[in-house]
Amino acid sequence: MAENLVVVGGVAAGMSAASQAKRRRPSLNVTVLEKSEFVSYGSCGLPYYIMDVVKKHTDLIAITKERFKSERDINVLTRMEVVGIDPREGKVHAVDQNEKKDVVLPYDYLAITTGASAIRPPIPGIDNRAIFQLRTLDDGLAIKGYIKSSHVKRTAIIGAGYLGMEMAEALKGLGFEVIVIEKLPNILGGMDTEITSVVEKTLESNGVRLLKSSEVKSFDQKDNGLIRIETTAGSFDVDMVILGIGVRPNSELAKAAGVVTGERDAILVNEKMETNLPHVYAAGDCATARHILLKKDLFVPMGTTANKQGRIAGANIAGASETFKGAAGTAVVKVFDLEVARTGLTEREVRDSKLNAVTTTITSRTRAHYYPGSRPITVKLVIEKKSRRLLGAQMVGGEGVSKRIDIVVAGLYKGMTIDDLSRLDLSYAPSFAPVWDPLLVAANDAMKKV
Repeated sequence: MAENLVVVGGVAAGMSAASQAKRRRPSLNVTVLEKSEFVSYGSCGLPYYIMDVVKKHTDLIAITKERFKSERDINVLTRMEVVGIDPREGKVHAVDQNEKKDVVLPYDYLAITTGASAIRPPIPGIDNRAIFQLRTLDDGLAIKGYIKSSHVKRTAIIGAGYLGMEMAEALKGLGFEVIVIEKLPNILGGMDTEITSVVEKTLESNGVRLLKSSEVKSFDQKDNGLIRIETTAGSFDVDMVILGIGVRPNSELAKAAGVVTGERDAILVNEKMETNLPHVYAAGDCATARHILLKKDLFVPMGTTANKQGRIAGANIAGASETFKGAAGTAVVKVFDLEVARTGLTEREVRDSKLNAVTTTITSRTRAHYYPGSRPITVKLVIEKKSRRLLGAQMVGGEGVSKRIDIVVAGLYKGMTIDDLSRLDLSYAPSFAPVWDPLLVAANDAMKKV
């Protein structure tokens, strides 16, 4: 008799797990349960959908549930809310939101890929209908619909992380006034000031008001339809609010079933994506990921990690023995005409980890100085002092940042030293880089300090 795989959650990790398991073991009966109407879509593209760079929400969908059935023989059930997991009986209990009826599915293997949810702190007035989060395609549709149906002019973004920066550009691109309110004294998730100061200047030059070290106390609905935001830095009246405070793992179902959790209540998995329960796997934003430098299981909610982990979970469910090699915390974000990226450890994180390290920061050019379009680029490297091993990098510049950060990522995975980095034969032409690439300039400068 064919065995059953049930996947709870149908976006990045879930559909990767389902597809990989079915491809490697075609005899598996694979069923995916998704709470919303949409599966397999690019949530990272939502700010650009709101900005109208992406014209239709369907353009964000990679594969429809119908194609999963017809092309891959994977049964995808949408608007199916899972309410319980019974590991002793090997059953998943769900509610069909369309038919309003209970559904019980047996499983031999279970993949929990429930993702993460946007944080909505218990601030008075936060349930106002003009206060939105942006995590799912449904969220994007709600924001876009509100903008079309309301006279939005003034907007506020709570949180200055990656999403906050992307939404600042998106809302400004729609012609709105934008204020970004950040509780912490720094932006972009604690990246170092040599990088964030450049970003802050770009926000200012594009008319975005940034308030750091400012805590929101309440949201009050005014008689004129505006929302008054009371903060420690004063009060502000806006038409719409976007929450970008961060996310938390959706691990409640797993915990109730006896699955062990780790940092920030993310589901604790080993390198094979196995939980503590037999034949129960987890992957993506609901699960932990091993940090390649800190050697710890951390909560690292990134789409790239989710896809890799889902793929590995699916392969192992099908009988393979593959392992997740870990995450480096790599991220890149576009902020108006800037590219900003990081990988590995920042200077702050190194101090917290009590590693003995040095840093260097240089500013060079993205192209040869005489070639049209040459722009500044700042590179910061973090190096372990005794071993001379690369620990991390941060960059901000007009172009070429994503290419250069990926070079450092490869170095981190291979244990590259600063000496190794300085010897790389990087590509050169005046239209792409100076004869001494900014990464090599930074490496040569760092060698003087270790």
